[in-house]
Amino acid sequence: MEIIDSLSNGKITIADLSKEDLLDLITCEGQDVNDLMKLANSKKEETEVTYSKNVFIPVTEICKNDCGYCNFKKTPDDPDAIILKKPEEILKTLKESERYDCKEALFTFGEDADEEEAVKIALDKLGYSNIIDYTYDFSKSTLENTQLLPHTNCGNMTYRQMKKLKEVNVSMGLMLENSSKRLMKTIAHKKSPGKLPKRRIETITNAGKLKIPYTTGILIGIGETKEEVVDSLLTIKKIQEKYGHIQEIIIQNFTRAPGMEMEDYTEPTLLDMIRTVCLGKLLFDDVSIQVPPNLNYETAQVFLLSGADDWGGVSPLTEDYVNPTSPWPTLEHLNRLTVDCGNTLKERLAVYKKYINEDYLDGLTLNHAIELQNRIDNS
Repeated sequence: MEIIDSLSNGKITIADLSKEDLLDLITCEGQDVNDLMKLANSKKEETEVTYSKNVFIPVTEICKNDCGYCNFKKTPDDPDAIILKKPEEILKTLKESERYDCKEALFTFGEDADEEEAVKIALDKLGYSNIIDYTYDFSKSTLENTQLLPHTNCGNMTYRQMKKLKEVNVSMGLMLENSSKRLMKTIAHKKSPGKLPKRRIETITNAGKLKIPYTTGILIGIGETKEEVVDSLLTIKKIQEKYGHIQEIIIQNFTRAPGMEMEDYTEPTLLDMIRTVCLGKLLFDDVSIQVPPNLNYETAQVFLLSGADDWGGVSPLTEDYVNPTSPWPTLEHLNRLTVDCGNTLKERLAVYKKYINEDYLDGLTLNHAIELQNRIDNS
């Protein structure tokens, strides 16, 4: 109770706490979880809880990583695999999503997918030598032909690749998941070279150097220790303090599904998630904390009472291809949950309002974001 009381009374700040103190908070060693929730919830600047109305487009389901908990990756010999969506397929889905007033185009694909021969062949038929150039063109088309704002999430990218895509994306994302190199030897990441923490940290850092509004976060329940959770959050905090480009942090829970390598693994407990969300909000009181509502359908409200203030992207049209066994809640359901907690549900864009300026966006992306933000503000 002493740490929480001292934080609540303003005698100390979160910056005064040692890693051991943070571990005490995340394990509630000598602390009351109810007091921890109350403290974290008090750090929310607004009573609004945000969401982004999106359309989820899996450009390809091919990926060089093979994570033990993955529901997304398919192999080229899978008859149901998306090898590469064609431009006309992408545009058709985007135009259909406009009928639902979607404003975010979430483009997701496996890391270094164009190293796979089947994807190379598909790209070559379209006149491309790599998937980043292809992504640039369909992102530009999205801005020119629809009301939607592109957001790309495709694993690690180089500085040069991100600089190119920044011209036609209002934001990008990459989950750190965990900063522990030890997990590279476990079932979670042993077949996933792209999950090497050093590479992911470099990608998130380069996004900061490039002033790209960014989404990152951690994954709970894949074999990490509590100390590794704290280390991961502190790693993100160090990057944010230097660059200030991280607009939201996702606290995501591992969920089992049939067919995945980790289908028999134990999911994190509700208290594990609550404590982690609380610590996330205490460490990042000026950054939105997001908990995916479709992965926590029955317990989503408790995270609003633990400092979470964003539901993330929710699609009225497409499924969550990363978590296909977890359907999106309807906006009516989200609104009911939000209002019941004393909050107001508010739509946001793929780029948060404080980043809609010339420091982070330019040209087509800036003008497009300003127009859509004005529509939201005046609705």
